[in-house]
Amino acid sequence: MKIFKITINSILLFAAIATVLPGCKKLLGLERQKNYDYQKKTLDPNINMSAKEFLLKRADGTPEAPNDTVFRWMKKGLDYCGFDLSEYEKQGRTFIFLHNDAVRGFNSSGVMDKGLFFTFPIVVLDGSGNPVINPTTGLPQTRPATQWEDYSKQTVKNFFLYLIGEGIFNYYDLGADSKSLQSLLPPNSVTTKESLLGYWDPSLPGFNAAGGNGFDPQGKFTLRIQNNADIAPIVFNERSNSRSIGFVATNGVIHVYGTALYPSK
Repeated sequence: MKIFKITINSILLFAAIATVLPGCKKLLGLERQKNYDYQKKTLDPNINMSAKEFLLKRADGTPEAPNDTVFRWMKKGLDYCGFDLSEYEKQGRTFIFLHNDAVRGFNSSGVMDKGLFFTFPIVVLDGSGNPVINPTTGLPQTRPATQWEDYSKQTVKNFFLYLIGEGIFNYYDLGADSKSLQSLLPPNSVTTKESLLGYWDPSLPGFNAAGGNGFDPQGKFTLRIQNNADIAPIVFNERSNSRSIGFVATNGVIHVYGTALYPSK
């Protein structure tokens, strides 16, 4: 009986508190609960604009989103080489976009440790304009690029031509096996040798002390789905996972990358 009495007193005490504190009503479930209907929403991949408009909007920002400049460094490269932006308005294409991190990425200490400028650094020249060679590797000594102007205009232009594929290949058009796309880059294009990209040999693949073409000899790149536990990125040339994918433009599809892209299969 003593145990029963304590239990009754406890219940009365909690009920008294609940009448004073609304929060306790919620805790005890005495307050009528509001009904919240779960509404399933699917993000609309349609951006209702051309790839060119999407690029410019998120390179320069807008009055509504002035800090949305994730493609600023991609746009800087296009401007430098005089790229014809009408290529981003033509129909039936797969566009590979470069997030700022894909061009120049920094770690938490503010040191550049990723991106195109770091992956394909600039060759160091001696007083006579000749590459300073590392005796161990046989490759030129290098330094990270700091601007697009460190590369030749033709190399930069060819790089961006390589990032536009013929045909539309979105997530549901791809599978676990690599799909080869023809880019706008003409076959047998060769990069100049002001950077380590000029020593990239797609036939190895790797850096070749004798130099390499840099670009895929067929002007093609590959895409495939990587089946992971949590995400399924689109892999570019078997090396780089996408940052975001499937932006459906009025003239094609856009996939965005945040790491350096190697321009060869």
